[in-house]
Amino acid sequence: MNLHHIAEQALAALKSEGADASQATVSTSALTELNITHSEPSLLRSTQNHRLSLVGIWDGRKASTDLSDLSPESLAAAARALRGDAAAAPQDTAHAVSSGQHTAITRGPMDADLTALADAAHDVLDFRAKATPTMNIEEGAVSHTRADTQMLTSGGSHLQSSLGWYGVGVFGTARGPGPDGQMRTSSFNDAGGQTEDLRGDPAHSRFGIDAMMRELTRSVVTLGVADCFGGKFVGDVVLTPSAVATLLGWLQGQVGDMALISGSSMYRDKVGEAIASPLLNLASRFDAPGIAAISGDGFVTPPLQLLQSGRLQALTPSLYGSRKTGLAHVPTASGGWELGAGTTPLADIVRGVPRGAVVGRLSMGNPAANGDFSGIIKNSFAIDGGAVGTALSETMINGNVAQMLRDVVAVSAERIDTGGWCMPWVRVSGLHFS
Repeated sequence: MNLHHIAEQALAALKSEGADASQATVSTSALTELNITHSEPSLLRSTQNHRLSLVGIWDGRKASTDLSDLSPESLAAAARALRGDAAAAPQDTAHAVSSGQHTAITRGPMDADLTALADAAHDVLDFRAKATPTMNIEEGAVSHTRADTQMLTSGGSHLQSSLGWYGVGVFGTARGPGPDGQMRTSSFNDAGGQTEDLRGDPAHSRFGIDAMMRELTRSVVTLGVADCFGGKFVGDVVLTPSAVATLLGWLQGQVGDMALISGSSMYRDKVGEAIASPLLNLASRFDAPGIAAISGDGFVTPPLQLLQSGRLQALTPSLYGSRKTGLAHVPTASGGWELGAGTTPLADIVRGVPRGAVVGRLSMGNPAANGDFSGIIKNSFAIDGGAVGTALSETMINGNVAQMLRDVVAVSAERIDTGGWCMPWVRVSGLHFS
């Protein structure tokens, strides 16, 4: 399948329908995966998918569609339909496509090593059986993906990538007797990530998988705040790397299109100002496994420092967001971020917490416009007197997300690298527990 030729045909079809500007993105992916179900190998399979995404703009009116039929007849029909859809769309002069962008990225293993996949799956299952036998892997997979993409625009941009990577993921629960002898089941949790090389470290020791499986076995018996601490209190949280990624995801939303265009961003005029703890340094790594340094709107994405010692370095509007708001366009890739490691060992961070919790996951809706939130902490453990204790249940924390960024008082030297993100543990003070 000649992806470049198909993208050229798609642009030609849109041009024949009179499009003022257009973008065609053709991609194929080949997935080879060894599945695990109920802690047993269950299926080895290979699948292939292809997709064409079309964007057309007529007189400031934009329409888009996705196709799986890549025949010339299908492209012509899609271009005609897209013109009809655009006629009913609102006119917006901010719509545009990229011009003059060029890159070609090839990275990672292009072919699956079936022996490496089998060894990785065996390692995960062997670890479960020996170290966490009460944990059940409900679903898991060890996989290899190859993804090829060609993106063309009517502005002369041509961006292409060929990426290969391995993935390991585990999802499950644990089951065991409670103090009353009755069998209990923990809440679910998962861990996983992407790498370009499965050799070296055992699969179970990557992406925080082993820690997640061990913690599940300790989560069968849980207690509430009243049982652990005698009732409501104000304390500290030690956010695990996945919870840190959630916290920083809110920040990234605040400096992106939706918040900037709606006018709800708390940081619209804060570039250069201290908005977070000086311990926080957030930077891109758009060359992470499975990530291409290409934005969805057709731009090469250079490295980006978003936080430097807590100071906001940039906003990240897309081309559309930039034209809509008048802000400078800062393209970003689909993922690939890292928070700089601190100097304090995780064990010392925990020892410094008088009362609080290690928080694995925050379950909440979107915070209020000012950052206020209330959520239930999941996969979390009480900290009392600097020691990690019982797993918590039905425990809520209240606070303000923007204030949490400012109240980070420690960042761990250790980090977990999942490919898409690389994060340490961080301690945040002053959360309300109930």
